[in-house]
Amino acid sequence: MGIVWDERGGATVERDGYPQSYVDPDDPLLLVFEYVQQLALVLEALRPDPAPLAVTHVGGAGMTLARWVHRVHPGSPQIVLEPDAPLTELVRRELPLPRGHRIRVRPVTGQEGVAALRTASADVVVVDAFDEGRVPGDLAGAAWVRELDRVLAPDGLLLLNTADEPGLRWVARLCATLRQRFAHVGQMVLREVASGRRFGNVVVVASHDPLDDVSLRRVAARANFPSAWRAGGEVDRLVAGVRPFGETGEASPVPPDTGALRLR
Repeated sequence: MGIVWDERGGATVERDGYPQSYVDPDDPLLLVFEYVQQLALVLEALRPDPAPLAVTHVGGAGMTLARWVHRVHPGSPQIVLEPDAPLTELVRRELPLPRGHRIRVRPVTGQEGVAALRTASADVVVVDAFDEGRVPGDLAGAAWVRELDRVLAPDGLLLLNTADEPGLRWVARLCATLRQRFAHVGQMVLREVASGRRFGNVVVVASHDPLDDVSLRRVAARANFPSAWRAGGEVDRLVAGVRPFGETGEASPVPPDTGALRLR
């Protein structure tokens, strides 16, 4: 666990030997990791109004996206579920949160924290939690998906940062599990990951309401890293015949190295 500063004044937060977040204390709009950019692009496309959003983050680290939400949607009440209290203490000391924020960090696991939330209390839930570079199985199963659905408002938006090896078979099983509860599931993915050229991250988006595929394709086209939006119909074809996870789920594949994260 630690923070590594660079020559441009930004800092990478590391945990378990993996880079978890990049934070520029002076510019919360600077998003260096490709999947954080993709999470922000999805929110930009689907929640363009700058009005406050009630956002729950499962996984915190440097709280890069929470800082971005605070800047883009001022006044947003945000809950961050981060069980690593020493990491949070380090981040608060070295990378203080902006003035006037409404970010509340709870030192609990995602499961404990989500179970304590009120039903329909979140406009957006972002799941970005890894343990030694893998999404834990408990954060992939049907029971977990039901809990996420419970805390989301009826028109809420679920975003999950995942990672998988070429073929994206684990992501396909996760999407099949999500489709048991959500009518609309899409993916924002790097083109080289979608084509099977390397291990990488996939941002999965789920909602009860239709997703604005036109806006999502537009923001994907202008992403800093060549990205693609896979709409619901394409995802449905990818998961056809795929077995969903059971109640608990399975952990995502082990990453080959930290090169799975790309920096701008």
